[in-house]
Amino acid sequence: MKKLIFLLGWIIALSACDQGRVFEDYRTFDTDGWHKDSTVVFTLEPTDTLGGHNVLINIRNMGNYPNSNIWLFIDVRSPDGSLLKDTVEFTLADPTGKWKGSGIGDLFDNQFLYKQNVFFPSAGEYQFRIRHGMRAKNLKGIQDIGIRVEKKN
Repeated sequence: MKKLIFLLGWIIALSACDQGRVFEDYRTFDTDGWHKDSTVVFTLEPTDTLGGHNVLINIRNMGNYPNSNIWLFIDVRSPDGSLLKDTVEFTLADPTGKWKGSGIGDLFDNQFLYKQNVFFPSAGEYQFRIRHGMRAKNLKGIQDIGIRVEKKN
């Protein structure tokens, strides 16, 4: 009975922590890796056009990922057709080679702040297109890439 109460408490606590989430989605790569020409696309339709939002990039990497960082090319297309192009680098391991983020076994989960206090001024679809900018043709060791949009507190 105590275990059941403890489990229910954790579930309630975790769901309460996620009230600011507006959008969250992931794409999973197969064991061959993330091909250099493969673009991951996330489409969201925010309902709040007045409030600020934080945009986060979620990356799950395996312990066999051969690099300590990852470069990403991110294109954001607004409903009015305007396009924002960006190049970002995220560090997945510290200088000693220890993986950052939370880990279970050989899988490490990182969440990086990409943009803060972002406004979505037009109603409609916003499209985030992400591809990796690493030199490898097939980037092995990256299991998932995701995006999260949350209301700014």
